[in-house]
Amino acid sequence: MSRILIVDDESDIRSLIRLHLERAGLEIIEAESGRQAIERIQEHPIELMILDLMMDEGNGFEVLHYLRETSSKILVIALSARREVQDKVDTLDLGADDYITKPFSPIELIARVQAQLRRHTSHTSHQSVIIRLNNLVLDIDNLILHNGGIRHPLTEIECQLLHLFMTNPDRILTRRDIYQHIWKHENYDKNNLSVFINRLRTILEDTANSPLHLHTVRGIGYRFSGDRR
Repeated sequence: MSRILIVDDESDIRSLIRLHLERAGLEIIEAESGRQAIERIQEHPIELMILDLMMDEGNGFEVLHYLRETSSKILVIALSARREVQDKVDTLDLGADDYITKPFSPIELIARVQAQLRRHTSHTSHQSVIIRLNNLVLDIDNLILHNGGIRHPLTEIECQLLHLFMTNPDRILTRRDIYQHIWKHENYDKNNLSVFINRLRTILEDTANSPLHLHTVRGIGYRFSGDRR
C-alpha cells in the first residue's frame, strides 16, 4: 500500500484530503508544518507528498529544497492559492511533480495522486536501462543524461520526457499527448509541460533560440532529434 504524507497547516484541509484518499485505499500520515514534514520523511518511507506551499512554520518551498538536496525520490504534488504562472514555474523548477491551485476538487486531487503513483510504478518497472540516440545516452535507472560526454542529473519527469522523445525521434508529439503520457491524467496543463520543456532545453541545447534537439512545432507540440552535427 502506498503511503501518502499530507502537509498543510489547516487541519480541516488535511482531514478532507485524508478522508478521500483513505477511501481510495491509501495509507495516510500528516504533518502540520514544513519542519514536521521533514521529521515525518526521516521517520517513515513516503511515496508521495501533498504539500501546501504557504505555511507559517517552515513553508513548502523549504521542504522542496530539502527533498532535492537529499536526492529524495518522493513524488510531490504542490498545493497553493497562488494562480500566477510564475509561481507554478518556480515551484516546478524546485522539483515538484505537479501543481494544484486552491480551492481544489477532491476528485481531481485523487485522480492526480493516482496518476502520479501509476507513473512512478511504470517508471520503476521499465525493461530498458539505457537509451541511445546519436551522442545522447539516457541512463534511466540512475536518472542521468550523458550529452557529448557531459553528465546531467535529471528529475524523474525529465527522465521520462527524454525517454519518450528519444524513443520517438523525428516524430511530432502533441502537447496534450505528451502531458497525458507523462502525468497520466486528463487535466492537461500546458504551463506544467512548458516548464519541463524549458528545463530540458537548458540541458540539451547550446542556445534556446536555435535548438538542435528539441524543436517546437507551432500550434501542435514538439519534435525531437538527436545531435547530427
